[in-house]
Amino acid sequence: MLSTAATLILFRTATIITLPSSSSSLRFLKPTLSPPLHASFKSFSFRTDHSMASSSAKSVHDFTVKDAKGNDVNLGDYKGKVLLIVNVASQCGLTNSNYTELSQLYEKYKQKGLEILAFPCNQFGAQEPGSNEEIQQFACTRFKAEFPIYDKVDVNGDNTAPLYKYLKSSKGGLFGDGIKWNFSKFLVDKEGNVVDRYAPTTSPLSIEKDLLKLLNA
Repeated sequence: MLSTAATLILFRTATIITLPSSSSSLRFLKPTLSPPLHASFKSFSFRTDHSMASSSAKSVHDFTVKDAKGNDVNLGDYKGKVLLIVNVASQCGLTNSNYTELSQLYEKYKQKGLEILAFPCNQFGAQEPGSNEEIQQFACTRFKAEFPIYDKVDVNGDNTAPLYKYLKSSKGGLFGDGIKWNFSKFLVDKEGNVVDRYAPTTSPLSIEKDLLKLLNA
């Protein structure tokens, strides 16, 4: 009979019994049924919860954004206006057609209550690399754009602008709520509600009839 009691050491993966010093043998028993370390933790999926991020916002009018010079702009100032909110880029294959038609729409309906809000974004093919000043000069000089161009923002990812979190949560896209490319468009009514969303390839002039419904409402 052993003079010294065996010492039992329990590990997560195996049970090991060490015998007294009189014995040099070390015997490994069958691994315990304890789950591996990684299995003891629950799996978490990290995602942007748009509803939480903008839970207090009830309309687009609840947001404040930065203009191209870094000044705060309260979108509540646009109450009573129909808004077309677009993420723009200067070096995209869609730039010419979209800027041209957006300018045409604005010229035609600005006196009837249309406002186009352009938000430069460099997340798609790095096609908006310039400074705010350069972007404004490009749009105003080349396309005679008179609608406001705001501070450059992220529209996807961890640093998504709060306004875009709200827009995406209000109107998801065909393949999820993420913005797919430059010149995605959101149509907002006079009360600040997001009414519709259009793909980057949708021609601004093709949504004229939708604008008129809201302008005449």
